[in-house]
Amino acid sequence: VCLTCCSRESMVRINQICHKNGIKFFTGDVFGYHGYMFADLGDHEFVEEKPKVAKVSSGLEDGPEAKRARLEPAETTM
Repeated sequence: VCLTCCSRESMVRINQICHKNGIKFFTGDVFGYHGYMFADLGDHEFVEEKPKVAKVSSGLEDGPEAKRARLEPAETTM
């Protein structure tokens, strides 16, 4: 449910209904240069990708290239 331009009481009441029934809820409004946004997503899962840095074995290389971190393809973790 996405709600805009409502009173605070209406937003709270509708959010409580959505939350109780496991429905995602978004609300927001803009007032000139200022605004707000609220999201109640309940329990949810997300995926974050983190790059895995390869370790450089010591003694094989020397100089600036050896000290630069080597990135392997992104590893997806949940």
